[in-house]
Amino acid sequence: MRAVDAAAVRAWATSCVSVLTSLRADIDRINVYPVPDSDTGSNLLYTITGAHDALSEHDPGENAGKALAVLARGAVRAARGNSGVILSQLLRGIADSAGDAAVVDAPGLAAALARAERTATGAVARPVDGTMLTVLRAAAQGANGARAGGVADVAAAAADAAATALAETPHQLPVLADAGVVDAGGRGVLAVLDELAGVTAGRPAQARPEFAVGADLVVSQRRLTESAQPWEVMYLLDGVSDVALPQLRDRLSELGDCVTIAGDGAGSHAVHVHCMDIGAALEAGLDAGRPRDVRVESLAVAGGSQLGGRAVLAVVCGAALAELCRTEGVLVLAGDDRMPVTIDSVMRTVTELRASHVIVLPAGAETTGVVEAATERVVTAGKDVVVIPCASPVQVLSAIAVHDAERRAADDVVAMAEAAAATRRGELLIADEDAMTWVGRVHAGDLVGFVDGEVMLIEPAVSAPSDTVVADAAMTVAERMLSAGGELVTLLLGARAPEGIDAVVAERLARAHPEVEFAAYQGGQTESMLTFGVE
Repeated sequence: MRAVDAAAVRAWATSCVSVLTSLRADIDRINVYPVPDSDTGSNLLYTITGAHDALSEHDPGENAGKALAVLARGAVRAARGNSGVILSQLLRGIADSAGDAAVVDAPGLAAALARAERTATGAVARPVDGTMLTVLRAAAQGANGARAGGVADVAAAAADAAATALAETPHQLPVLADAGVVDAGGRGVLAVLDELAGVTAGRPAQARPEFAVGADLVVSQRRLTESAQPWEVMYLLDGVSDVALPQLRDRLSELGDCVTIAGDGAGSHAVHVHCMDIGAALEAGLDAGRPRDVRVESLAVAGGSQLGGRAVLAVVCGAALAELCRTEGVLVLAGDDRMPVTIDSVMRTVTELRASHVIVLPAGAETTGVVEAATERVVTAGKDVVVIPCASPVQVLSAIAVHDAERRAADDVVAMAEAAAATRRGELLIADEDAMTWVGRVHAGDLVGFVDGEVMLIEPAVSAPSDTVVADAAMTVAERMLSAGGELVTLLLGARAPEGIDAVVAERLARAHPEVEFAAYQGGQTESMLTFGVE
């Protein structure tokens, strides 16, 4: 390949998604710095997938520079974790260097990798040697030394230099040496550069067997300590001035660590910090601009604050439901439609919890199957794992509500299991395909109501259901559930729920059943418009 064109950018993005998918579990397993939360591989994959999707959705034509710009913007908007933000800035630096060039030649690629290193390092408040920044710096130097050759020579030199630097990371960070691993983020950088070398050379990327993670790897716990900052806070920030950015960086650095602020080149910035005060981190963003797409993750999953005690782990789908469970004081493993919970992620999370007794609450039949398969394969001396199957997120919430850490473990499990089983569940959703049910034929687009997994209502689709139709159907489902008795109705609002539907249902229930309590929460679920629970 004489120069990198738009087709090569697309091929690179696709191959990066593929390789990070295959390496995700291995990279997660060696993730011990800066926090041993075992999610670096997942964060890198989520970030590059968002970049790839942006390139698929917004055709930049045949201009390499424009393709790189779209890729970088997608990465910033999808960036997860410290590693994801840094990866987004690697792509941003390459895009900024390329500008609107139709193609990127060998000197241009070397210059782009140098710009990538500067941009990524500049996004991090306190760069540390032995991390993915170190690997990227070596790659830029290697590329510069090969700029007189072709683009394949430049890419190969960058990847080889990155591999050499990655092998040295345990000598730079004692925590890596103690754990017997290389830097997880650096391994991701090498994978991305290897794919670039493969695309430009027209061959498969190097396998790098020297960095393979054995199935018998046991990471030493000697230097692995619980994060002093229990929360990872991320958000996108719009409308921020160049003057406000340094002030925001300084403020976040006062609040916590692992501070990164990454621009997308189009006015938005991805903000990341590990801190104790979630509200203060958000207020800092409000002072600087307009935060949106806020994500908060607990850093206690790997570090574990229940050493030798009991932990409750909810396994759910969706950020809103995950945050709702966290507010109730339990640990959460969250997936979504793009990156669902897997057997590997459940095994890793349960294994790394420093609790001798773990109660797992999977939110749904499919998730229960994954969790049960994972926990059967967990081999951890002295660890007792109990799975309480839940057919719906509302049953998870019911179980959490009665959890009492002061009770004996066995009694606590019984109380939580009874609460989950006693919670009737209902759903209101829009059918995505035709089906035959015992109450009639369902067509794609129909509004369908379920109670305890059985269809009990079908509203034929004319167009998108009106708010009135949804409210009537919601009350029909609620009335059917309450016909067997109940004191509390819980409503989880899905991503497709009409605005204000919770207030309408609350008003109608108050008139029809004044003796019943009602609570509504944002659930964010994509499969059901509304999810009901009756206790």
